[in-house]
Amino acid sequence: MKTVEAIKDEEKLLCMKTYLQSRSARDYCLLLLGMNTGIRGNDLLHVHVEDVMNESGHILHYLQSSLYTDPPVFLNDDVRQAIKQCIQEGSLQSTDYLFKSKKTTEPITRQQAYRIINEAAKQADIEGSIGTHTLRKTFGYHAYAKGIAISLIQKRLHHATPAETRQYIGVDRHTSQSIKLDVNL
Repeated sequence: MKTVEAIKDEEKLLCMKTYLQSRSARDYCLLLLGMNTGIRGNDLLHVHVEDVMNESGHILHYLQSSLYTDPPVFLNDDVRQAIKQCIQEGSLQSTDYLFKSKKTTEPITRQQAYRIINEAAKQADIEGSIGTHTLRKTFGYHAYAKGIAISLIQKRLHHATPAETRQYIGVDRHTSQSIKLDVNL
């Protein structure tokens, strides 16, 4: 198995988003949910509509998951909008998988998720190995770059040590980051 890296270039991420958004609400939602939450690939594929939408049809602010409670998985506005479009475009019911296959009632396979992410990366001229873990690593890298404490990222990624998390996201203890802690009251 090849080792994949985080996508550090935000312009390339934007290119991937634009490409997938023009093709499929489901595939775009997969990319956004993966890189904005740090959820494991297999867990991501097994999210049900009822995990992200309440009975009255409103998209929740937090993923309803027993696996991700500390810290809970926040769904930002862009992710929530992508989820809403995915549900509408796919005519999904509350018991359906969010990333439902077009051929069956099951979720898309890991191989299909890999193909989706890989094709978007090719369109963005991203070189190197890309896979489903790329989304998770991208989440961790950008969370760290934006000033989120390594201990919180470690908890989200379910790692044993901060050193494991740093290695996973591709930064070392001595990597200089210009972190801006701005509460903006």
